[in-house]
Amino acid sequence: MTALWWAVIFSGFYHGANPGMGWPLAVSAALMERRHGAMPRALLMLAAGHFLAMIAILLPFSLMLTLITWAVEIRIGAGLLVIAMGVYLLINRRHPKILARVHPTRLVLWSFLAAMAHGAGLMLVPIFLGICGMSADDIGHLAAQKLMGDNVKTAFAVAFVHTLAMTCAGGAIAALIYVWLGLKFLSRTWFNLDLVWALSLIAVGILGASTAYFGH
Repeated sequence: MTALWWAVIFSGFYHGANPGMGWPLAVSAALMERRHGAMPRALLMLAAGHFLAMIAILLPFSLMLTLITWAVEIRIGAGLLVIAMGVYLLINRRHPKILARVHPTRLVLWSFLAAMAHGAGLMLVPIFLGICGMSADDIGHLAAQKLMGDNVKTAFAVAFVHTLAMTCAGGAIAALIYVWLGLKFLSRTWFNLDLVWALSLIAVGILGASTAYFGH
């Protein structure tokens, strides 16, 4: 269980470090408005959109009664879904055009769509299901309503912890670029994480499916 929660945190750090999750927009907002306060405001908006995207993915799973009786099958299916998303992004490297059509000031909407398009929420599903893992024997001890309530609380907790880690990582990089290194450093040295992102989705999917199959 401790390892799963650390996975939630580290995936948040990883999402935060990825420019595709929006921290360059926070730097851009601070530069355009020429105010330091514009950056934390932009980061909060990005965090809000990311949090909503995580909840949109995790909440349906938390409300499924079959999460208990069909836990292994659902976890394996979720792992295969994450693998499929990673393979798709590996083949199709182009960013969704819809993201370019969202006005830069609508950072909450942009962050929500970016997280959805890149499969950020899907990456958390195998981890979330592992945290919620219960055996069929638990049904006799706990009411279904309580089980669902606990899962919903867990979904919000996972989304919050993950988003907090993402915001801390992205905010630290944005502040470093804005205050010390500058945009020239960003344009010359930052590397593309699209390939790493796709491979990480595949890795998380394989891990989630295999641990469910072997009874962990």
